[in-house]
Amino acid sequence: MLDTIEELEEKIKGCNKCKLCKTRTNIVFGTGNKNADLMFIGEGPGQDEDIQGIPFVGKAGKLMNMAFEGIGINREDVYIANIVKCRPPLNRNPENDEAVACMDYLRNQVMLIKPKIIVLLGNVALKNILGNEFAITTARGKWVEKKGILYMPTFHPAALLRDDTKKIYFWNDLQEVKNKLESLNI
Repeated sequence: MLDTIEELEEKIKGCNKCKLCKTRTNIVFGTGNKNADLMFIGEGPGQDEDIQGIPFVGKAGKLMNMAFEGIGINREDVYIANIVKCRPPLNRNPENDEAVACMDYLRNQVMLIKPKIIVLLGNVALKNILGNEFAITTARGKWVEKKGILYMPTFHPAALLRDDTKKIYFWNDLQEVKNKLESLNI
């Protein structure tokens, strides 16, 4: 484990642990408050994120920002990362070997940030963090505690762009997260 987020980010800049390194423009490490109590984990960067090197800056990120504003979550107060740090071709889901290759980086990020709550955005994040026995449709909106961290699974913002009916669930889940932060005086 590295001692700072900056050291970790520097270490992975030349990563070639999986085939995604061959097609990336930029590594998309993570962004936000390095001492955040609230962390969001998505699946992997899309095209806009690959170009800018920042997670959740495309259409899904804009939708997430709107939800943050509506609920009163300041994006600068949270930390945002992904299961994989490089864009899968055509925005496909990361393959298992790709996720495994990046998992130590993500674990190191979590250990350095020390969040109290992690929001898992979508099925890929949910299964890679909590296990394959979980499915987003049945787990979303339900708190899971593991190793002293509270997890809230919810739909990935990209899923909301494909299916408007999921927006209310996403909103309710984020509201629950906001309420939990307040009840814990965070």
